[in-house]
Parts: sequence; C-alpha cells; structure tokens
Amino acid sequence: MSEIEAFLEDWQEDPRGIKPVFKWLALELEDKGAELELVIRTGVTASLRAKLPEQSNRPLFCLVDVVEDADGRWLSVCFYADSVSDPEELGNPVPQGLLGEDGYCFDLEEPDAEFENYLYPRMDEAIAFARIHG
Repeated sequence: MSEIEAFLEDWQEDPRGIKPVFKWLALELEDKGAELELVIRTGVTASLRAKLPEQSNRPLFCLVDVVEDADGRWLSVCFYADSVSDPEELGNPVPQGLLGEDGYCFDLEEPDAEFENYLYPRMDEAIAFARIHG
C-alpha cells in the first residue's frame, strides 16, 4: 500500500466532503506523469508534492496541502506564481510562501465542480512550465 493510499484509508472523518477531491487531484497529477510524495506534519497538514521526473530546478510544480481544521480538513492547491495564470483571480498570492518563492494557492473548503474545473488549466500550465524550465 502506498503512502497516499494509507493516508486516504486513515482519513475517516470528512465533514466537508473534501477527501474525494484530494483523491481526484492525486490521480490527476499522477496521470499527468508526476511523481508524488506525501509529507505529513501531524495535526497541521499533509502535503502532497508533485514533481516531474525530468524536473531539476525546483523540488515540485504543485503542492496540495490537506489542512487540519477544527471544522474539518480543507485543501490548498499551490503553484509557483511564475508558472500559472489566474485570470479570474481566484487564487491567493503567497509571497515567498511556496518553499521560499512566490506562489498562488487555490483553497477548497468543500467540493466545488466549477472551481475544480478552474484548477485543470492551472495544473496544465504548471506542468508545461516545469517541462520547459526543468
């Protein structure tokens, strides 16, 4: 059983219904060729780090944080600021907040198909950027 599968199996309470979205994101990233690593900081976050095998300049191109919250876990999907666009300004700028670099984080507190569909092109942009810039 992979680290991610074990995490999902241990994730029992899901009052916000966000677990399937996390699983979908992990599968999408993997299907797009990403290597996935899960870094767990118990009681704070579980960070899914996505990196392309050929990527060498940065340790990841996408970070999906499962944020622990008293009201239930929620997701923060983050990309480097120079690797994605945000035409509808739905992301939160995080100056030097993504491993010391500027980023954009898109927060999902509950399933939202429209917002999830907005993330598709962001993922594709980040992957294309990582492929070009290593």
